[in-house]
Amino acid sequence: MLIQSYTKRCEIMKQELVQKDITVIGGGLAGVCAAIAAARLGQQVALVQNRPVLGGNSSSEVRVWVCGATAHGTNRYARETGIMGELFVENQYRNPEGNPYLWDLVVLEAIKAESNITLYLNTDVHEVEAEGNETDRRIISVTGWMMGSERRIRFASSIYLDCTGDGLIGFLAGAQFALGRESRSEYGEEWAPELADNITLGSTILFYTKDAGMPVRFVPPSFAKNIADTSIPIRRVIKSGDSGCHYWWIEWGGEHDAVHDNELIRDELWSVIYGIWDYIKNSGKFAADNMTLEWVGSQPGKREYRRFTGDYVLNQNDIIEQRDFADAVAFGGWSIDLHPPQGMYAEASGSKHMHADGVYHVPFRSLYSANVNNLLMAGRDISASHVAFGTTRVMATCAVIGEAAGTGAALSASKGISPRQLHYHHLAELRQTLLRQDASIIGLRNSDELDLARTAAVTASSTLSAIEINHPGSNFPLIQDAALLLPIDPCLSGFQLLLDIMQQTEITVELWDTGRKENYVPHTQIAAATTRAEAGQQQWVSFDLEWHPLEPQNAFMIIRANAAVNLYHSEEPLNGVLIFFKNDQAHVSKDLEDHSTDQLVVLWKMQNKARQPFCCRLHSATAAFAAHNVINGYHRPFGGPQAWLSQPMADGVPEWLQLQWEQEQTLAEIHLTFNDDVNEDLVNLHHHRTPFAVIPELVRNYRVEARSADGEWNVILRGTDNHKRKCVHKLPQPIQTDCLKVVIESTNGSRHAELMEMRAYGEAALFG
Repeated sequence: MLIQSYTKRCEIMKQELVQKDITVIGGGLAGVCAAIAAARLGQQVALVQNRPVLGGNSSSEVRVWVCGATAHGTNRYARETGIMGELFVENQYRNPEGNPYLWDLVVLEAIKAESNITLYLNTDVHEVEAEGNETDRRIISVTGWMMGSERRIRFASSIYLDCTGDGLIGFLAGAQFALGRESRSEYGEEWAPELADNITLGSTILFYTKDAGMPVRFVPPSFAKNIADTSIPIRRVIKSGDSGCHYWWIEWGGEHDAVHDNELIRDELWSVIYGIWDYIKNSGKFAADNMTLEWVGSQPGKREYRRFTGDYVLNQNDIIEQRDFADAVAFGGWSIDLHPPQGMYAEASGSKHMHADGVYHVPFRSLYSANVNNLLMAGRDISASHVAFGTTRVMATCAVIGEAAGTGAALSASKGISPRQLHYHHLAELRQTLLRQDASIIGLRNSDELDLARTAAVTASSTLSAIEINHPGSNFPLIQDAALLLPIDPCLSGFQLLLDIMQQTEITVELWDTGRKENYVPHTQIAAATTRAEAGQQQWVSFDLEWHPLEPQNAFMIIRANAAVNLYHSEEPLNGVLIFFKNDQAHVSKDLEDHSTDQLVVLWKMQNKARQPFCCRLHSATAAFAAHNVINGYHRPFGGPQAWLSQPMADGVPEWLQLQWEQEQTLAEIHLTFNDDVNEDLVNLHHHRTPFAVIPELVRNYRVEARSADGEWNVILRGTDNHKRKCVHKLPQPIQTDCLKVVIESTNGSRHAELMEMRAYGEAALFG
């Protein structure tokens, strides 16, 4: 028998040193997006994940919906772009059923597509080597153990990103952090408690059910809780057909330590899950004979633990006031969503929500440590108060923050500077780099001096110059106030609605602005018009409304309730036009979610009718869809659609958009951003399905042509069967041309050719 000493065994154990430009610890969506962003900017990245799959709480191990700024349709034109947007659109295309294992694959494949990323799964980092005093520290290396492979791996980099959620890396490095709830006086937050405490949001385990097609009995385990002895059946909503995130409220541990009491929390959650299933199956109160358990999670999905301190701590007032930051690098839109400390046992509602009037901004100073000079953080451990964390914690917001942090890490590493130095000396470059990668900084224009498209003259084969929505489908009885949002550029002079009038009546329409350009709620009333109409079917009724705003913006047109009137839904949507219904009724039980209807985005809902606006006409011509929008600096709606739309396409007749320069240019890379309708709420799992696998407005087949010196047009690239928003084309060889043309041959369903942005570079940019 071969007997070896402990020392000898340690000597032969596999020890490795990995040297990369950047090490990202944590493979949730924040870490995934951070790693991809840094890799696309030419940095060598180690992505280290302590689980066998990527995606964190969204993975097949935990199965939480990826929620973000759309807030399940509460916010308009708010879906994330950039890397998170790519994942949403790809998952919609490949995984419309919301299979959690296919979502795992979408995320894994996105990482594997980046040659600059080396992935280390099943690798638990729990050692950090750092130096310096309390106010000026630096990480030298981190070390992890790869489970199942007996590999001890030391990672040495110039920049580190803590995307662990719990914040273990920063904690071991000596980074300053907060844990629990701050006092109300610390940041002047209305929703903070009077006195600080250690309470956090709890953890959740989910379960899936299915219809087995035959009777299935359930014998509960001995540890299943009798939930009839608790407040759960009275205070929460239980349905036999629900599963997954419908049971997000199975939450506990807010009064415990979410990390050190993790096993205790898991066991309590398991006891309740099996107790709920016993109640559904065996209480006789549900039609559940054929229902069976398909899956039960094995680890709690944590909501909250450490939050690191950066140069700025985001707080409630920043969120609700939608505070502008000079260093804004990401955005969110989920409500401030706080849960009672007792979780599922609380008598209070399972959650209470405070909404801003639209999306809010996240500053770069909240993404790097105040005292560890080579540490950035992304995900739920960023520099935010407990109350502000109530919104930044949702995964799509964590993901866009991850892309911003990864971009900041790449620029810091390439320049050999700290993230703080990047903020103070290269902030404009950071923000413009994010825009070039299709990340969204709401309200920021492209000012990239290397983008040659910005200096070109733009023309198109045709442009939609009138807002005329006249494809009537079902009618809508006007028994409640309803509204339309319309882009006004340059003015509004007369407005019509297609109506059924049951008897002679007066109809009133009010014209409001929306305040901020990123908001889609009524803010200030500009005008009103009342029209007397005679009885009749499908008649166009005119309203004498005038508005000449100082700059293009949206109008919120409120149509006041009138029981004698029917509106008509259109069977065809139009980019830039939205529909709203005023409804002060809670959309879910207040035992689960307390959304106050004195908040405008709650009061005015789209009610899943976003693609069915009311039939209407503007008398005045519009420039809202002009060709020059593709180089105006915006790549998503902001005070208007910010896109080029052609006239309706004739069968087999392509539409085109052209860039022309006064002098010949050298072009090496073309960026095309198509319209993926960021108003459409996409969710990775089983929240809902869209009626289409590809956003209809996305261009499907296209080609790009360049004019040679002799006047000939040559095809330099083609795109076929496209289902993506942003397409970056690096030409095999740079070309010389004074004119570039995008020819759109077909779309994925829309009758209009649409293009959000076009860029052209003289040398290949570091992207993709």
